[in-house]
Amino acid sequence: MSLNQTRSEDTVDTNTEREAPAAQAAVPVLQARNIKKVYGKGSEAKTAVEDVSFEVAKGEFVCIVGPSGGGKTTLLRILSGLMPATEGEALFEGAAVRSVPDRVSIVFQDYSRSLFPWLRVNKNVELPLRVKKVPRVERAKRAQEVIEAVGLAGSERRYPWQLSGGMQQRVAIARALAHRPDLLLMDEPFASVDAQTRFELEDMILRVRDEFDVTVVLITHDIDEAVYLADRIVVLSTSPSTVRELVTVPLTNPREQAATRNDPEFASLRTRLLGLVTR
Repeated sequence: MSLNQTRSEDTVDTNTEREAPAAQAAVPVLQARNIKKVYGKGSEAKTAVEDVSFEVAKGEFVCIVGPSGGGKTTLLRILSGLMPATEGEALFEGAAVRSVPDRVSIVFQDYSRSLFPWLRVNKNVELPLRVKKVPRVERAKRAQEVIEAVGLAGSERRYPWQLSGGMQQRVAIARALAHRPDLLLMDEPFASVDAQTRFELEDMILRVRDEFDVTVVLITHDIDEAVYLADRIVVLSTSPSTVRELVTVPLTNPREQAATRNDPEFASLRTRLLGLVTR
């Protein structure tokens, strides 16, 4: 073998190694491929989701909006692995979702039912780490990290019933972040709190998204919330759901409640989305 041949082969090998990370990074964190969900059989069959496809890139914040009863929660359950699709599939980091993947966390709307009232805040947050058999010192450290990140420092020893609704949802979010997921799925997480608390939680989730480098998919009925939070918005049709449109949100980051909501582009996007959802 000549010296030139050796160098040529070395160059090929080096380029292959350099291209591998880029190719891996290009794989979407989440993919919905022609998802369909039918409940019941025969004459009793009801189609909730007809044909839904979209992708979510690493680091994206994607909101899903649509008319009430349009199958948004059904879709989220399929994407998370809590429910099988009748047709089509969900993929997480390139692999078909058959159950909830280890690197996926879910936050539900009803925080009061998702927390254990007999456990203090820090123990609620540590729970998924205990299930994964993370050593005690390490899980305490990681729990404290996310408790501080969601603004609950000083509340570690309190019980959920001693906290406001907004604080309870912060505990649920901290618990979801504790095992450092790649993807955070959220089903109307701020729907049950007052407007001021909702604004605070919106800003908090944007901050922790960046701090923990997590991809977020959030379902909401609130069009303003979707525009404020999202990089892109998946607009679903009435039931049975299809993707009516994928809307890119060109608002600048970081976002701030008063300034962002007063941006003319914000108002334009809100009007456009309302038209899509209500038509």
